[in-house]
This record gives sequence, C-alpha cells and structure tokens, in this order.
Amino acid sequence: MGISNRTIIRKAAIETASLSSGLLNPEQSRKFIQQTFEATNLNKLVRHEMRTAKTGEIDKIGIASRILRKKTENTDDGYRAGVETSQIEYSTTAVRLPWEITEETLRENIEGQNLEQIITDLMTSRLGIDLEDLYLNGDEDAETTDPAHDFLYINDGWIKQISNGGHVYDASGESSMSLDLFYKTLKTLPNKYNNGKLRWLMSPHRAQEWELFLLNKVVNAGGAVPESVYNSPARIKTVECPSLDDSTIILTDPKNLIVVNTYDVKIRKTTEGKEAIMMDKRFYVTHLDFDPVIEELDATAIITGLK
Repeated sequence: MGISNRTIIRKAAIETASLSSGLLNPEQSRKFIQQTFEATNLNKLVRHEMRTAKTGEIDKIGIASRILRKKTENTDDGYRAGVETSQIEYSTTAVRLPWEITEETLRENIEGQNLEQIITDLMTSRLGIDLEDLYLNGDEDAETTDPAHDFLYINDGWIKQISNGGHVYDASGESSMSLDLFYKTLKTLPNKYNNGKLRWLMSPHRAQEWELFLLNKVVNAGGAVPESVYNSPARIKTVECPSLDDSTIILTDPKNLIVVNTYDVKIRKTTEGKEAIMMDKRFYVTHLDFDPVIEELDATAIITGLK
C-alpha cells in the first residue's frame, strides 16, 4: 500500500531549516535515505549498505553444508570446516534532483511558509520512487531513442543483472497465467535458496491478473481456491512493485538485493545570488549516489515475456 502525502509529511526526518547547511552529517544522511526507503514497498525490504568510499567491495561469507564429522575420543584427525569468503564489487553513480520555488508561490499559497517543507518532503518521496525504478530497470545500454534514456542509462539495475546471470524462464510461449508458471520458475532455483525467504516481485497489474485468473477458474470450473494462493503462489508471498513492467516477475529473497549509498548526501538551498534575486526564486538540489548490486545471482530467477 502506498504512503499518503500526509503520512510522508508527518514522517519527515529532515527539517527545512537544515537545508541551508549544504552537507548533511552521517546521521542526517541516514534519516534522509531512510525517508526515501519508506516511499515504496520494495525499498523497505531490500538490504541497504552505507559506505564512505564511492567504489569498493562488500564482503560475502559462506559456510559449506554437511560439515559435521564423527568424534573420536582423544584424537584430532586434522579436519577443519571451511569458511568461504568473497567480495561483491560496487561502484556508486552520482545523481542529483534539482527544483525551484518562486517567492511569490510561497507568499500566496494557503500553506504559507509550510509549503517549502511540504514540497521538500514530496520531492524526497518522489526521489524514493524514482530510485526504486532505477534499482529495477536501470540499463546503461538503454537506447538513445528511448524517451526515458536520460533516466534509465544512469546505472544497471537488478532486472538486467538477473537476466544476464540469474535463472531466466521465458514465458513468451505461455498463452495465459497459470500456477505451473510459478512452479516451473521456482524449480530453476537450487533447493538451498528455497528457504521460506523468497518473494515474487510483480507489478500491481500482474498481481491483479493472477487474481482474475483464479477467479475465472472458480467461476468456470466450480470449486474453491485456497485464499493463500491469491497472494502466495507456490506458497511464496508476493510483493507488488509499481516500477516493474507487467511482463516481468522476479523471484528472490529481497535481502539478496542490495543498494549501496555513501554518507555524502547533500541538500543545497540558496536564496542568494544574481539569478535568485532577479528571478525571485529559491533553488534546491539534492545530491547523492547509489549502486544496486546482488549478493548471490544464483539465488535469483526472473520470468520474462509474460503476455
């Protein structure tokens, strides 16, 4: 369920007065980024890593299975369980969100001086929504003829990463939705990842299509469909993501999806300078960076080509 503007305003963590300082301290940065997380369903579920370096590595630690051995009294057979370590590389991309407000607008609106804070909070919410869109759909190779090219080419998102290295189920040959579709996709994942933490990520339209498919089965064939199947195909819960295309469904543990940010979040505001004086405006720019990465590509699956 989306968060209302009233709730966004009530939960605002950054006071307008603090905007004049330019660079947020680490605690303010955390609050600001957390505010963007609350704007969408998925952002609240994925893993977030804060780093000070623009590029670097995130450590990944793994333990092998079946590591127990029989004990023999007063004997050391030399066996030691192994710990596997590896790294996930990240490289954050800098982005900015500029906006401006005329002094006349601030003077003449019914919200009075509160309007500045309201607009700032709404911009923060919009930033969270746009960031989720990029986390999912970003493509550095986006066609220059695409109207959204300037937005999409900023970074490579999770869909592209999973399509290139995860498990892909092509549903273009399927004539309609079916329960088999989910089970076939689930079967592409190794059993060790099917541990109760998986989620189906799909658009609201796709979730509604699934509900309609089940309702039609009930109406046309009689009988009943367990309530859990509507929102948990193959006993795996769904998460609705408006930024996802209707033709795509992702299967993974949301914590397997990682967003890396640095502490250097900047919110600049100025009411000075020749342009501000001549145009009678206040200018704002939010600066931050991010990189969407995946901890374990083998623990991801994607359904493509859905009609």
